[in-house]
Amino acid sequence: MTSKKLSHLLLILVACAATVFAQTAKRPFKLDDLARLRDVRDPQISPEGQWVAYVVAAVDTKEDKSNTHIWMVGYDGKNDRQITFSTDSETSPRWSPDGKYLSFTSSRPGKTKGSQVWLLDRSGGEAYQLTELKGRLQGYEWSPDSKRLALVIGDPDPEADAAASPAPGPPKPPKPIVIDRYRYKQDGQGYLLSGRHSYIYLFGIATKKLDRLTKSKWDESSPSWSPAGAHIAFMSNHADDPDRDPAAQLFVAEATAGAAEKQLTTVDNRASRARPEWSPDGKWIAFTEGDEKKYGAYNMEHLVFVPADGSAAPTRVKAVEDLDRGVSGLRMSNDGKSLNCLVTDDRSVYPISVTRNGFVRVLNPPVAVSSLNSGGGHTVLLSGDDTKPAEVYAMEGSALRQLTHQNEALLAELQIAQTEGVSFKSKDGTEVHGLLTYPVGYVKGTRVPLLLRIHGGPNGQDQHSFSVERQVFAANGYAVLAVNYRGSSGRGQKHSRAIFADWGHYEVEDLQAGVDQVLQMGVADPDRLGVGGWSYGAILTDYMIATDTRFKGATSGAGTAFTVAFYGTDQYIIQYDYEIGPPWNPQAWETYQKISYPFLHADRIKTPTLFLGGERDFNVPVQGGQQMYQALRSLGVDTQLIIYPNENHGITRPSYIRDRYERYLAWYDKYVKKNPAPVKNVAETSER
Repeated sequence: MTSKKLSHLLLILVACAATVFAQTAKRPFKLDDLARLRDVRDPQISPEGQWVAYVVAAVDTKEDKSNTHIWMVGYDGKNDRQITFSTDSETSPRWSPDGKYLSFTSSRPGKTKGSQVWLLDRSGGEAYQLTELKGRLQGYEWSPDSKRLALVIGDPDPEADAAASPAPGPPKPPKPIVIDRYRYKQDGQGYLLSGRHSYIYLFGIATKKLDRLTKSKWDESSPSWSPAGAHIAFMSNHADDPDRDPAAQLFVAEATAGAAEKQLTTVDNRASRARPEWSPDGKWIAFTEGDEKKYGAYNMEHLVFVPADGSAAPTRVKAVEDLDRGVSGLRMSNDGKSLNCLVTDDRSVYPISVTRNGFVRVLNPPVAVSSLNSGGGHTVLLSGDDTKPAEVYAMEGSALRQLTHQNEALLAELQIAQTEGVSFKSKDGTEVHGLLTYPVGYVKGTRVPLLLRIHGGPNGQDQHSFSVERQVFAANGYAVLAVNYRGSSGRGQKHSRAIFADWGHYEVEDLQAGVDQVLQMGVADPDRLGVGGWSYGAILTDYMIATDTRFKGATSGAGTAFTVAFYGTDQYIIQYDYEIGPPWNPQAWETYQKISYPFLHADRIKTPTLFLGGERDFNVPVQGGQQMYQALRSLGVDTQLIIYPNENHGITRPSYIRDRYERYLAWYDKYVKKNPAPVKNVAETSER
């Protein structure tokens, strides 16, 4: 071979190698990828078991909003396609039991404004509006014979209707807001006004006739048709003042207009608002109940069975109780011989199959599943893990088979950070568990910047599911530690209740022990530690920086540090009155002072801290961040306050979500990584 030919061949080989490398090389997650991620939700299997309808949420960057549409995939995993395309979102797909229709809810333009039920005829044709409701549609369920719907409808808001259709002439000023309820605020809903309720209605598919199920004066929710369609089980609270105790009672009524409801449980059962589930023979109803009122912030749901005729008291399954874990998502098995439900257990969520005598674990941890749904002899659910977002899977025995691949193209481009479980002992010897995510490209034995990111709740857990936040930080060179501190769910009742009326004590010790563990592992750089969280995660961030001066930078979103100042200003009045006590109680006042130490002793804080919040947050009002910002500003500690206009407790506008990540990274890069990046001025937010 001549040298010329050899050179030509080498050039070809180099070009081919470069092409292959370009096709296989992966990159870290970028903020631009936020708009490409798809959120898969609510899988619903058809009555014959051959199709699965589900919801996909995707970001529309041009309109700066998230849209949701209905998709459908075959049970064999083939023919996955989008089936709704309007400019307005569609949610809650449900199959009619006879298989003729796929229904969904949408506020797309139609005969009547607001969220309505729409129908897609499976034999063909466009979707058409079925209902013309004037109230607020909150949920619905098909009757077994496919001839009716049970609808949960909230009373209309006269002020909203007037604003939507203003009368001719000058606009009238809004009416004063009159408050006379014990619990009068709810994030996302605003002020809870007397005289407005949510009731269950029966709607005829053919007749379009709408009738109230009962004549009750109390709010109703979670309707569940009996297998024969003759009765409806539902949740309501018939206490003299339901605001003072959020627990519900289980009722059954004949599925006829104006029926009299029969109460199956008492206030002592403390039923949740989750949908009850009938046995196939209609003789039993399964539901979940919570703990006593004072432990509401650490509630764990228990599985309960009760005869549908009320002939015996409700009972719990001892084997499930002995598991000492919360359950949810009740669904009868395909053969009707057992009940499937989900168990939250130590960084995992897995399904179990329950009989009256015990249970069998269907999938083994580590696993995190949700949205269990059965039909036509098949079961589907959502599942993901530390390295990929949730998708729809078929559950076949103890195996999962993936049906959808909404994020596969994006994941093929990405180098995903790896996560592992960690365990360690807290100060008093208590064993605590968490998750450690390594930075992308981590070289074993090297020390890197560490961010302690604290989950909210506190009644929640960090689990083996895909975390965008952890991936964003790991892609930018940070290790991320997530700790299921005492107060978290998934480790049993004692673990959750340990912080009762004693906030900022055991949680701080657990979090500090987690940081110490990662330092001992040789992963974290002791001179480059950061901390942050949202909601209760922000409350704990404030506790941490008031306790531990090792942290070089912090971000605290939607938190509060002067607890007594929020009595009556947020939505947690029951917790204040029954966990801590009213402020005029001398013993309670001592507790308020003790748990408010980040604000009352703000002079201990040396950590530069970024505070953030939603302007319309009724859950943890933005005043909490404002107070801490002002305290640090007065003390001369580097700080900044970001307020997102028109946002509630959860930030939902896509541009604000990205903005928040940009600010996190800039703050941590400046103070933790000590690699300064531009930190935006707070004034820029108002221009979005």
